[in-house]
Amino acid sequence: MGPKAKTKSIQNRKIGGKSDHLSREKQPEKVTELKEGFHRKEDTKDIWSPNIKTVFKALASARLCAAVWNNITDCDETYNYWEPLHHLLFGSGFQTWEYSPVFALRSYLFLHLYALPAWIYGLIFHSNQVLVFYFLRWLLGFASTTCETYFYKGVLQQFGPKVGRLTFLFLLFSAGMFQSSSSFLPSTFSMYMTLLLMGAWFQGNFVLAVLSTAISAFLSWPFAGIIGIGIAVDALVLRKKWRMFISWCIISTFVILIPIILVDSYHYGRLVVAPLNIVLYNVFSGHGPDLYGTSPWTFYFLNGFLNFNFIFPLALVALPAHLITRKLKPIKNQSFPIWLALLPLYVWILIFFTQPHKEERFLYPIYPLFGLAGAITWTCAESCLRALKLSEKFVQSVTLALVISSSIVSVSRIVGQYRGYHAPMDVFLELNRLSWENEGDTEEYNVCVGKEWHRFPSSFFLPNNMKLRFIPSEFRGQLPRPFDPPPNGTWTIPPHMNDLNKEEPTRYVNAPLKDCHYLVDLETGQATEREPQYSQMTSEWEIIFQVDFLDNARSPQFLRAFYIPWFSETYCKRIPYVLLKRRPISNKKKRQR
Repeated sequence: MGPKAKTKSIQNRKIGGKSDHLSREKQPEKVTELKEGFHRKEDTKDIWSPNIKTVFKALASARLCAAVWNNITDCDETYNYWEPLHHLLFGSGFQTWEYSPVFALRSYLFLHLYALPAWIYGLIFHSNQVLVFYFLRWLLGFASTTCETYFYKGVLQQFGPKVGRLTFLFLLFSAGMFQSSSSFLPSTFSMYMTLLLMGAWFQGNFVLAVLSTAISAFLSWPFAGIIGIGIAVDALVLRKKWRMFISWCIISTFVILIPIILVDSYHYGRLVVAPLNIVLYNVFSGHGPDLYGTSPWTFYFLNGFLNFNFIFPLALVALPAHLITRKLKPIKNQSFPIWLALLPLYVWILIFFTQPHKEERFLYPIYPLFGLAGAITWTCAESCLRALKLSEKFVQSVTLALVISSSIVSVSRIVGQYRGYHAPMDVFLELNRLSWENEGDTEEYNVCVGKEWHRFPSSFFLPNNMKLRFIPSEFRGQLPRPFDPPPNGTWTIPPHMNDLNKEEPTRYVNAPLKDCHYLVDLETGQATEREPQYSQMTSEWEIIFQVDFLDNARSPQFLRAFYIPWFSETYCKRIPYVLLKRRPISNKKKRQR
């Protein structure tokens, strides 16, 4: 055998044998590219991507950190989810008007998904309420990790290793994913379902994709069904799988909706279809959610940058970037058009960006799509750079610079949020410490809040012998009320409830301050008749614990959004978040009274 024949034989064995660094699954695609003539030198350097185990471990580390250090940023999370869950588990908690049987907007089956593992955990370990809270936070982080890993697998299969690894890195360090992944909200659950349904769709599993869409729409948030629009177009228009799609839509509806109706009807004491009630209120009530505030059109653009920084504008231009560079074929061999994969993102933006009432959590379901769309845009940008005959080393350096800079900004945002706004959880943890020190004390205490009612981290942070009570503040909307005790606490129609956010004076303690043993407050330095400076009333109150809280009004906007060492400490102003204790009344004062 001659030298040329030997060389050819060795090359053939390398392509088909164990020495080849590509897996056997990739070999047909590799050979096809060689035959068709568009395999390029740089492609061989770009076939690497993290394996599934590595991705899972990295995401688990990040989401576990979120479970421990994430703030509760939305009072809706506390009063509409943590509080009813606390009532199911421990028999006490606050009830909002959405849980009144008159309105019945929220599903109890959604709460039971979390109540069951929390009950099992408490039963096995006999844990206190704080540990149950953090156990559920960890469970949320684990659920996010699992769904993100599955989503990554689908992206890898559909769009290749370039888009796959960029999507993974963009989501791993994202401040938005850090915040949303461990939040106890329907929009977070819908984000999990977005990860599942998109991952299943990318892997060709239409049954799981349809089922995940239905779970998201019926069990957590009806409007999240919008995410399934791409699946519907693909199944009905491109693939003509009418029978399969319609059959599984019907099956999913019955399998999911019937248990929801049964559980909710039991808890509310009447026939209830909670997903329908949410739609009726938000779309057809005449006032909808606008009662709770409106925001300018810039709200989501600012929010998107805060949570995804440079990745957010890249995500917004993913479709134009794809259309401009499609002749360069930056992404090949996907089973359906890229515009179809981006369709759910753009439809969501079109609908929610134009609504007057805007909230950060409304974007949670599409947070993973920001990472995917940003990765698609940058992959297209890399193709443009290569088309300009720039060196591969330069292209890789620019990509690395983007990933590192974006990750640093995200970590800066996460650290800034924790350092600036974690005080409420620290104060209520201090209450638990005081309770543990006085174990055996059977006296009941009232912990009062005024303007800080919306930062209460939930009854999971209240010791068993303490109750939260409201005192008047400048907030003139409707506050929640305690659930009636079990077993009929959920189906009793509570008095003084309205769906117009009108103030209900019955929510306040009968004798303001006199019934308060402890008081939690933020010392802003500004006093009104309904919001005095309680710490200045030294004859009645003493500060027993305080933590620094970021003063938004007197801190630079950029430095209160992102933490920068030295600059944040120097230029940001902080004010005390205090825990006050009522001073004992002296004998002389008692005689005077």
